[in-house]
Amino acid sequence: MDRFKNKKVLIVGIGKTGFTLINFFNQQECEIRVTDIKPIFDLNKAVKKLKKINPPIQMTFGEHREEDFLDADVVVYSSAVNPELPQLELARQNGKEVYSEFGLANKLCRKPIIAVCGSYGRTTVAHMIGFTLKLEGKNVFVGGTSETPFIEYAMMPNHEEIDYVVVEVSAVQQRRLENFHPKLVVFTNISERYPESHFNSVGEYIETKLSIIKSLSPDDTLVVNFDKLASNTFFRNANCQTYWYSRKSFVKMGVMNEIQGTHFHERRIHSNINYHSEFRVKDMRIIGQNNRENLLAATTACKALEVSDKSIQKCVEKFPGIPHRLEFLMEKNGVCFYNDSKATDMGEMVNSLKSFKQSVILIAGGKDIEEMEYEPFAQEVIDNSRVLVLVGESKERMNRALQEHPQTYIVGSFEESILFAYQKSRTGDVILLSPGAPATDFFRDYEERGNYYKKLVYQL
Repeated sequence: MDRFKNKKVLIVGIGKTGFTLINFFNQQECEIRVTDIKPIFDLNKAVKKLKKINPPIQMTFGEHREEDFLDADVVVYSSAVNPELPQLELARQNGKEVYSEFGLANKLCRKPIIAVCGSYGRTTVAHMIGFTLKLEGKNVFVGGTSETPFIEYAMMPNHEEIDYVVVEVSAVQQRRLENFHPKLVVFTNISERYPESHFNSVGEYIETKLSIIKSLSPDDTLVVNFDKLASNTFFRNANCQTYWYSRKSFVKMGVMNEIQGTHFHERRIHSNINYHSEFRVKDMRIIGQNNRENLLAATTACKALEVSDKSIQKCVEKFPGIPHRLEFLMEKNGVCFYNDSKATDMGEMVNSLKSFKQSVILIAGGKDIEEMEYEPFAQEVIDNSRVLVLVGESKERMNRALQEHPQTYIVGSFEESILFAYQKSRTGDVILLSPGAPATDFFRDYEERGNYYKKLVYQL
């Protein structure tokens, strides 16, 4: 870490990750400059925050000046920045150290890395693995997203005592990523939908995602979704130990003797990795078919890491979910509370509603955006919720779209929505915050909304 002491550092891109990098290099007593292609009037909040940092940060906005890149000893860019940016190429050609944030953290990491890849499900699988390893008594870092950048691992005072580093890895982070060699890779799925601002074609996107497999050796482990990826020869021919997981039964599919892994059979999770194990799922705390699939992925990874069956079973029963994503909060007088504040559109809200077998009291509403349509989802909301409590800017328009709902109530404040929902509840109900709209009518973002909801629920 001392290799960066007192160096001149240029940070390219000033988002959440940019501020984490500033904190990291401030600890190294570096001379820091930030640059962002956005004009200064689009970055008012960030600039105000930057001006409060001591020692003062030098800033360039609205352009990337070549002299800034040539003057720096070290250049670090966020994942949103194109790694082929001409100024980054210029810095490389002139012998500067150039890293992505993820690449820099990888260079500094000396611990076994578990990489969770795929187009969706990464966050939940990564946190499930981390949760189970902690139950096993291991010291674990879980990150890799903008909320918890990988570089935070290097900033931990006890990072030398960490046993495992669990990171989510997106295709965007994999661009020009060198010398990344995880001990274990989990692949949940590959979607043909891709970030067009970062890739020229779906082929380039998929090739980038699969590039991580090439780094694996026979001593490494690959965990793959059998239902989604078994037909892909790239996974079948991987040069490492491969384990599969499936929501279907290996026995009924007739592949039990061909592959090793984890599957769902006779209402239990079965795994034949190292030795046979069975896990009960009837007491699983988090809900939804997608989360069952995520649990199978995490269980397979943990079995491969020789985690005890006791810790895995405890994860099944205790893992609360990811904050603001169908997150279980508590049960009070037979009523369960869930926080799904991240459901900021109607499609996400309906998917969350369908995850519950119990009757649902739905708290919905938020920022009213003219382009958002509610009518196409009306019948599914009506079919999957017993009571509807509407709040926020969008409540009137939502009410008109959902007017056939037998029990709809409009309330004046967010605080009132929780109290009213609880008053309308009965034993066995679920009270679900799943707004179907952005949070920026009353809150800074969905996280602030979800945290305030949690505070109000715990105060009941």
